[in-house]
Amino acid sequence: MRKVLILAFYIIPFFCHAQHDILVLEKRGMHVRTYTIGDPMTFKTVYGQWFNGTIDDLRRDTIYIAGQAFSYKEIAALSRIKSKWDNRTTGVILMTAGIGLFAIGAINGGLRGDEAKDWYTTSGIIVGGAFIAAGAIFLATAKKYYTLGGKFQLQYMQIGRR
Repeated sequence: MRKVLILAFYIIPFFCHAQHDILVLEKRGMHVRTYTIGDPMTFKTVYGQWFNGTIDDLRRDTIYIAGQAFSYKEIAALSRIKSKWDNRTTGVILMTAGIGLFAIGAINGGLRGDEAKDWYTTSGIIVGGAFIAAGAIFLATAKKYYTLGGKFQLQYMQIGRR
């Protein structure tokens, strides 16, 4: 029984393939995102073309997407994967709240029969304007892609030999 168990431990590695190569996006040496086989990827090449698709294979510093091969060094920018609360979502929510605050003031003033100059208080104007301005700033600063070269680097990690 012991010989069969030892033999099984020697044979198992011939039938298993545990890991594939991976691409790691780093910001100043810190991990941001990892790409491996089966992950969706949208990127811009150094030639100015955008490509998207699912990673079919990673082999010898080459990324295979939809039958096309790209060296990882040809990638100039990676599209940002939308997170749950990014700057774009926060900006839209803040702007909607500011516009809603102004709309509620106008509707309430109209239903009460007040004059138009009495619909809004000074604090209501400041808060609504601050929401809209903050939302616009969040939308303007929403980054759509990571530009490689400066603080972002793409590292190819070869795990195993092929």
